[in-house]
Amino acid sequence: MQRLFRRLSKGLLFAGCFAEAVLAQQTAQKTMTWQQAREEFEKSNPTLRAARLGIDESRDEEITAYLRPNPDFTVSLDQINPFTDNPVNKYSPFSEALPYFSSSYLHERRHKRELRLESAQKATAIAQAQLADQERTLLFTLRGAFVQALQAKAVRDMAKDNLAYFDHELGISQDRYKAGDIARVDLDRQELLRVTYESDLQTAEVNLRTAKIQLLQLLNDRIPLEQFDVQGPFDFAEQIPAQDELHRIAMETRPDLKAAVQSVDKAQTDYKLAVSNGSTDPTFGVDFGRNPPIPVYMGVSVNIPLRIFDKNQGEKARTQVDITRNRRLRDAAEAQVFGDVDSAYATLLSTVTLLRPYKTKYLATAGRVRDTIAFSYQHGQAALVDYLDAQRDYRAVQVSYLNLVGSYLAAASQLNLAVGREVMQ
Repeated sequence: MQRLFRRLSKGLLFAGCFAEAVLAQQTAQKTMTWQQAREEFEKSNPTLRAARLGIDESRDEEITAYLRPNPDFTVSLDQINPFTDNPVNKYSPFSEALPYFSSSYLHERRHKRELRLESAQKATAIAQAQLADQERTLLFTLRGAFVQALQAKAVRDMAKDNLAYFDHELGISQDRYKAGDIARVDLDRQELLRVTYESDLQTAEVNLRTAKIQLLQLLNDRIPLEQFDVQGPFDFAEQIPAQDELHRIAMETRPDLKAAVQSVDKAQTDYKLAVSNGSTDPTFGVDFGRNPPIPVYMGVSVNIPLRIFDKNQGEKARTQVDITRNRRLRDAAEAQVFGDVDSAYATLLSTVTLLRPYKTKYLATAGRVRDTIAFSYQHGQAALVDYLDAQRDYRAVQVSYLNLVGSYLAAASQLNLAVGREVMQ
């Protein structure tokens, strides 16, 4: 009986530990850094995964491009007499039949197969560059959603701190009112101001949830919002790479520019293929047959099309024009790269210029003014209107600073998009 009780106790203990472990795993908090979010995105985003299949399709087209022509094989049986009336063999319809076998093969000249393969391979290279450009754009969208989540989280934390600070100040005012130090109207005005801080907190909570939803949608993750969080530096760096260096990196890195350059190269190959397709391809044939009194005979043939009217002139002209068109598109892509870098650089520089005085002066000044006016008001040396204005000014400076930091991170992400890789963290 005691053994049975011990076994039941151990079983219940094990089941309890297992259930607790499962529950802890289900409620575990999933916190992501930017690098982790990027790795998860590249692994699980359905749009990106679908785009990668296009590369496999392009490689399969290389196999098709390099295939040889199929040979032809013909079998015929002529002079079958179904109405024969031979008194010796009775019914013999195949006694005078003539069998015939022939085979032919088209020989492609002037490296047509090699040029088709080269064109298909360059199409694959262009598809890879376009995939990299799509990934660059999607990463920019992901970075924007990640920055929004960081900004919403920072605003939410600020709203919590402001509400806690104001509740502390409100508690002091309530004590002063009970002591008869301030009037009821002064306390009422402070309590009415608290609605603003509560509204800020609720708005920040909604914005944070919305930002998390957008981020999880890009990550193709179904984790509950309460178990998902992001972490990372929500600040700015005053060091910005030189503009000429950014131009150089962009010219070497931008995948859309690479695709434009590769398109020119492919157009030149397509022109060579069009010229090659204008040449004549002979068809060689061999045949075997029977023609009594000859028991077996063999013959050979060569079929040469006369390219008198159709010399593939249209494709030659079209592909030659296509070379010029792709060169113009390459020049436009280069101009677009320089324009994107210059625009993103100017935006980032302007944002950093605005942020410097906030970090070095305005934040500290606003905090000092708020604390000073609050201390003076608590000791009856400042008016209520000055106290409320100081609270509003401090809140406005904080919100402006956080919005500017968010603008800085968005501008840094825009610069990374313009350059083609991460140059600003």
